[in-house]
Amino acid sequence: MRILSFTAGAASMYCGSCLRDNALAAELLAQGHDVVLLPLYTPTLTDEPNVSRQRVFFGGVSVYLEQHLSLFRSTPAWLDGIWDSMPVLKAASRRSIAVSPHDLGELTLSMLRGEHGRQRKEFGKLMRWVRSQPAPDIVNLPNSMLIGLAGPIKAALERPVCCTLQGEDLFLEGLGEPWRSQALELIRAQIDSVDAFIAVSDYYAGFMSRYLGIPERKMHVVPLGINLKGHDTGFRFGTNCFTVGYFARIVPEKGLNFLCEAYHKLRRETDFSGATLEAAGYLAPEHHGYLHGIEQQMKQWGLGDEFRYRGALDRVHKIDFLRSLSVLSVPGPYAEPKGIYALEAMANEVPIVQPRHGVFPEMIEKTGGGILVEPGSVDSLAEGLYSLWRDQARAEELGLRGAEGVRSHYSAARMAARAIQVYGEVVADGAHSSPRVTNA
Repeated sequence: MRILSFTAGAASMYCGSCLRDNALAAELLAQGHDVVLLPLYTPTLTDEPNVSRQRVFFGGVSVYLEQHLSLFRSTPAWLDGIWDSMPVLKAASRRSIAVSPHDLGELTLSMLRGEHGRQRKEFGKLMRWVRSQPAPDIVNLPNSMLIGLAGPIKAALERPVCCTLQGEDLFLEGLGEPWRSQALELIRAQIDSVDAFIAVSDYYAGFMSRYLGIPERKMHVVPLGINLKGHDTGFRFGTNCFTVGYFARIVPEKGLNFLCEAYHKLRRETDFSGATLEAAGYLAPEHHGYLHGIEQQMKQWGLGDEFRYRGALDRVHKIDFLRSLSVLSVPGPYAEPKGIYALEAMANEVPIVQPRHGVFPEMIEKTGGGILVEPGSVDSLAEGLYSLWRDQARAEELGLRGAEGVRSHYSAARMAARAIQVYGEVVADGAHSSPRVTNA
């Protein structure tokens, strides 16, 4: 099958959606499919071989300039080529890029307006390129915030368009009014332009069906999968220290501060000892204060020597970090639809302790690799961690189950097989539907 798939770059951040999109494309290519993975905004950053094209559409610099300065909405192609070049985009990606949903409210609306927004010139560039390439069997968008591409692409290619759903509600909810309501209205108005929506979990399929008003017949689930290369079993780093681990972005919605509170409760109120709390993950400049506050609080509790932030980790160091853990917990208040970090931990025989919301109930039901605790309850989280500290034989058993469960249910190969099944159904449905509308 010939597939044109888009992925939204996240500058210098290891982004779960980028990792998922790349892993899926790489596996589809390995299975013999013809896949073009095309970045939008910035080049993507992955911790495994990157299979995306070395060309970026809707370059972040051009999109920003066109949003804020009308002059750049009509500049010639040769001048745009400077902003859209890989050296400039990579240089811009290395700098801090504002990602506040509030600040990006107007830009989000403009992109959702598609060819009627301020980035109309960028839509023209992309449409000219797709018309010049061999026509794909199907096109996939990386999230619903790019649904403005669906109509123009269908008109240009006369091919079905799918849209992956993988966590964009967090961004949309953070927009604030009036941007949030307007963005949701614009997305809902374009649902008919999409032939199928693909959610990364059963939980998210149900949630987004209600959130966006997507008809049940258009909703499909392609569960997350990870590239298991390097995640070999039997290589845990054995020590006498019980290491509580956190591996995710350092942001309030992922709950590192909450994990620290539970750790403090255990050290203050129980015989929990011989332990440390290790954290790793991307830290944006705007969240340095958040981490600093956590570090200061741990010091005030007399636990400063038991807490360490390891930074953002590449693949090799990430796997080493996970293998050093006794348990992993990312107890965020946000109902997570993906949870790649949980799969990666379990793949390395590390049990997880996660809130009973989002993707985690179905994930633990399938893998058996951890325990669920009540969302928002420090007491419940502390009890879950304490139970594994007291019964480390059970923790090891959960780790073994998790490693087997991830390989059975959440491999990249399984994800790719399910994606091809969905794509095939969508293409077949399109072939039996009414004739395609020709270009105006």
